[in-house]
Amino acid sequence: MHDDFVAGDLIEEITRRTGLKQSELARRAGLDRSVMSAYVRGRRQPSVAALARIARGAGLQLELSPAPESESLERQAKILEMVLDLAGSLPFKGRGRLEYPPLVRLQA
Repeated sequence: MHDDFVAGDLIEEITRRTGLKQSELARRAGLDRSVMSAYVRGRRQPSVAALARIARGAGLQLELSPAPESESLERQAKILEMVLDLAGSLPFKGRGRLEYPPLVRLQA
């Protein structure tokens, strides 16, 4: 999913999972077909309330949950350190060893 089309992708996923056509989903959600089409194409961004209405129209419930962490910050830092070490070991004249800053944890 691209950030610009998250809502449209979500609506398309709803229609795929339920087998509803876009026009039927729009009718069930109380939306005009042209508005639903604009959401899907990314020309308009629906509010959270509109997305919840669309989900309810398909017999689903929109809920938010924490995203799973793909990798910890420490693991990402270790991978970066390994990449920089590898890059630093490559032969290249006129350059010293690559340096990188220490890992700094940001408070949420």
